[in-house]
Amino acid sequence: MSTPKIRVLVVDDSAVVRQVVTAILNKDPVIEVIGTAPDPIFAMEKMNRDWPDVVVLDVEMPRMDGITFLKKIMSVRPTAVVICSTLTEKGAETSMQAMAAGAVGIVTKPKLGLKAFLENDAGDLIHTVKAAAQANMRSIKAATVAVRTVPPKLNADAVIPSDSRSHAMAVTTDRIVAIGTSTGGTLALEAVLTALPRVSPGIVIVQHMPEMFTGAFAARLNQHSEIEVLEAKNGDRVIPGRALIAPGGKHMAIKRSGAQYHVEILDGPPVNRHRPSVDVLFRSVAKWVGGNALGIIMTGMGDDGARGLKEMRDAGAKTAGQDEKTCVVYGMPKEAVKLGAVEQEIPLAAIAEFIGRYGKLG
Repeated sequence: MSTPKIRVLVVDDSAVVRQVVTAILNKDPVIEVIGTAPDPIFAMEKMNRDWPDVVVLDVEMPRMDGITFLKKIMSVRPTAVVICSTLTEKGAETSMQAMAAGAVGIVTKPKLGLKAFLENDAGDLIHTVKAAAQANMRSIKAATVAVRTVPPKLNADAVIPSDSRSHAMAVTTDRIVAIGTSTGGTLALEAVLTALPRVSPGIVIVQHMPEMFTGAFAARLNQHSEIEVLEAKNGDRVIPGRALIAPGGKHMAIKRSGAQYHVEILDGPPVNRHRPSVDVLFRSVAKWVGGNALGIIMTGMGDDGARGLKEMRDAGAKTAGQDEKTCVVYGMPKEAVKLGAVEQEIPLAAIAEFIGRYGKLG
């Protein structure tokens, strides 16, 4: 018996986008575009007749904007929605609003050279739709961001060579929390960071997210959190009360200078098909922070971070994974559990308190 296809509706006021996206998705044997619509009014008429598994949705459209339509979908029948947004500052901000309203992924598009861009990034588009189709919509009340992939699949050696020597200090009271997440992570991180008190350990985060979006994402979290949340810049210090989010399109690693920790923003090939990669961050934390760190792997598709978390645990760090019930996609935590990297699994609602208790140790 054949596996049912992922049924997709494409909603965009650009005929070129509708045509190109449809052609790309229909090339994949497990995806079927069941229809297209130039605006949300036409889209809802089609959805009422034949409801899709995934909606690829533009934000700026006539008659009804994409965010309003997204909220309507979520109120009627929660469905996986992938936002197709332009690579502009305004596009990034509206995409953050869309994720807050319940989107589960982002596909970026430029204003110029659209057809060539989408065709060159066909693999990203297909993978994003597949990730969205796996989303556990019952666990979603806000937005998530999907995995972006660029083959081939490399490991963390491509950025940080494997080195058994530790450069970490002995266990101290200066503690760091490293978090890695992907699909579903925007919602999960918002739930965690906004619940933390101002007096919290320094946090470093990799969230799989395209370029141009991490700055807007960090700014949004900073507005709603007691702690300071920033898109990381090279050399930024990791200090209590601050969370640093790796910029899209770059790797982030941590290093120690004397008794201080700071981040390095690195170029390099995608690792596990991601840039930033959780494995890169976790390996650097294992090497430079060791037993003074807590590693947490959260909702996401794939296995990025699983091996890095095992390296952290082997270096003496505490480790945890988000439990299956509260994950949008139980992929990354599941792979980490398989490797023996996770000491305990905890629900999303308990992670902030867990971090708080860890920060008070010693």
